[in-house]
Amino acid sequence: MTRGQDNRTSDGLPAEPTRYTVADAVYAWLKSGLRGRDSGTVDNYRMLAEKHIIPALGSYKLRELRADDVDGWLDDKSEELSTRTLRLLYSILNHAVKHAQARDKVKRNVVALCDVPEGKAAGRPSKALTLAQARALLAAAEEFRLYAYVVLSFLIGARTEGLRVLTWDHVELSGDTPYIAVWRSVRAGGDTKTRRSRRTLALPRRCVVALRVQRSRQVAERRAAGKAWQATDLVFTSKVGTELDAHNVRRDFRRVVKRAGLTPKEWTPRELRHSFVSLMSDSGVPLEDIARLVGHSGTSVTEAVYRKQIRPVITGGAEAMDGIFD
Repeated sequence: MTRGQDNRTSDGLPAEPTRYTVADAVYAWLKSGLRGRDSGTVDNYRMLAEKHIIPALGSYKLRELRADDVDGWLDDKSEELSTRTLRLLYSILNHAVKHAQARDKVKRNVVALCDVPEGKAAGRPSKALTLAQARALLAAAEEFRLYAYVVLSFLIGARTEGLRVLTWDHVELSGDTPYIAVWRSVRAGGDTKTRRSRRTLALPRRCVVALRVQRSRQVAERRAAGKAWQATDLVFTSKVGTELDAHNVRRDFRRVVKRAGLTPKEWTPRELRHSFVSLMSDSGVPLEDIARLVGHSGTSVTEAVYRKQIRPVITGGAEAMDGIFD
């Protein structure tokens, strides 16, 4: 037998390493299978793996791992974790084994044969503002720097991570159809969540007015900051032109919520997007149109994520909002 044949099976395929464990596979994927991903995401995956996957399955030889082992682990975890966390853990393990399979560490991926069970009830679900609450919030926001941010989040359903990196060269406020181009995100690499998320949206009149106010305020802040101003061309910035972070947005949003007479701890910026979907649905906008407006690849995603905001019976975007907020 030649040296090249030592590590081959009778069918000519590479033999599986006998000592390669599930832990080896998971750590290999965390190290080289997540290139380009945000460091925070990688750290979160590592924490979840080391807390839930490695202690239970890490010592298993990868070639000896069976679907029953994975099913039993998932069933045990379903008693303490939410369905969302279970799905994330399953995804981490599945990707790790696929990564190992592609490198001839194991012949098949048994994780792909398993289903994710329902977990414990999820945490606080997202909800939507009523029309009266929305009107109060928009009125309250006019007194804050976050005014245009709130208006755009709510009236066009933009994701908060997309607005934080929106630049003025992607905003058109003149012409017959003012619009913004939602092409970037704070995600690693600067791209949007999905390809469909990359879209150009017509602006309701209230958004146009809010963005003109934002531009005037920014000019005044740039003059006040003087040499400290950083020219980023961002639409929403700190008082010296730097990019806002999630903490800045949440803090200022709570102030708006409080001024509107609502309870700050009960609302988050992402629920402006849920409120957009709810009002679109209540106004009779077809589900297919709502999915395109919020940047989903299909209606199934919209229904799954926003099922509490979608009307059971569905009878585009800027025109409907202009009718609601004349």
